[in-house]
Amino acid sequence: MKTNESIPSSFRDPSGFLFHQDGSIYRQVNIIYKENYDYLIKSGLYKSLVNTDLLIPHKEVDIEYASSDEAYKIIKPEPIQFISYPYEWCFSQLKNAALTTLRIQIKALEFGMSLKDCSAYNIQFRKGKFIFIDSLSFEKYREGKPWVAYRQFCQHFLAPLLLMSYRDIRLNQLLRVYIDGVPLDLASSLLPFRTRFKFSLLSHIHLHAKSQRYFADKIVNTSSRKMSRLSFTGLIDSLKTLVNKLNWQPQATEWTNYYEDTNYSEDAFQHKKQLITEFLDKINPKTVWDLGANVGIFSRIASTRGIQTISFDIDPVAVEKNYLECVENRELNILPLLLDLTNPSPSIGWENQERMSILERGLADTVFALALIHHLAISNNLPLYKIANFFGKICNSLIIEFIPKSDSQVQRLLSTREDIFTDYTQQAFENEFGKYFTIQNFVKIKDSERILYLMIKI
Repeated sequence: MKTNESIPSSFRDPSGFLFHQDGSIYRQVNIIYKENYDYLIKSGLYKSLVNTDLLIPHKEVDIEYASSDEAYKIIKPEPIQFISYPYEWCFSQLKNAALTTLRIQIKALEFGMSLKDCSAYNIQFRKGKFIFIDSLSFEKYREGKPWVAYRQFCQHFLAPLLLMSYRDIRLNQLLRVYIDGVPLDLASSLLPFRTRFKFSLLSHIHLHAKSQRYFADKIVNTSSRKMSRLSFTGLIDSLKTLVNKLNWQPQATEWTNYYEDTNYSEDAFQHKKQLITEFLDKINPKTVWDLGANVGIFSRIASTRGIQTISFDIDPVAVEKNYLECVENRELNILPLLLDLTNPSPSIGWENQERMSILERGLADTVFALALIHHLAISNNLPLYKIANFFGKICNSLIIEFIPKSDSQVQRLLSTREDIFTDYTQQAFENEFGKYFTIQNFVKIKDSERILYLMIKI
């Protein structure tokens, strides 16, 4: 039996678990899941889902990879290049993930199976589309049995979507606090009273929450609860209709209007694009993280060249617009995500290991930090040595822009506060970043005092 390392996020399901070995990811299928796994394969459901890009494909490998005597099969799933979490998704990403989950449930029922697990963490991005990654989440459908994943779907998808749509887009961050999904009683209390007059919201959230509270301390004989196939199908259709109707209209923000209110001339803007292109040609990275990407204009310089690009921004509106452009243009190599660099996604869950921090999911070949450093240093009071140390941890090369105090955008930041930033100078910037990187090239952007650097990790 070979030595392997279990993946901390994969322990809740007795059907099996994920583990690392020799740099690859494998999934052990336990004997307890034998009947359902065989049915998944033999029924044709696995093939149908894989062929429609709804389920991650896998290969069965030698049983000698097994981690314990409980193993029935060992499978090697196709790896996901970057794992993202639902609290890092914009509204339309979470909505499309919900619809993908329901589409899989509908397809499963056609083959005599059903989802027993509707965790949002089972959905990831692959080639610009959402895909289900847990092959052990399916069970044989049994006539009359209620949908066991109904509550989980409502907590992981429906409740946060409703709160984002009806209350505030920032409430998606509740998913960061509640790793098992937003409690329905909390969602019910936060939603406007008028939602009680919409039957679908009344039944799926408000009455559902009331039912949970009522039965919380009671012994319930679940075997006596029956749901016909027609009712089961009606439940899924109802959820699908409700999710499809949900919308959120992004309003203009400081960041989404950034390029309309910048001090770049057209020549400066094009020169900056040209320099980034030249720097990318020189280092030829496989992956790029664009930090403070806004709507992804510079991210696409990398992604259109076939470079896998994560396009991070703090503004939900910017991420939403970026993602909708990805969908419209069927872009395969760019993933917009929400990220607050001053408070990035932490390690959470059991033993703080179930969901990885952003640093644990790095490192990137190259990071873009364009028109970003002055916001970190001045708006957020971060010393340059702290900023440089952070970037030294997350990438092998850096395309970074330094904007001096004389720039009008920096002057705008300083207009409402005392200038206590005596170390915010080009020389100090180069000295601090020079502790982690060598400066390969630096060029002053046309019609500006801004300087674009190419740095390589020491």
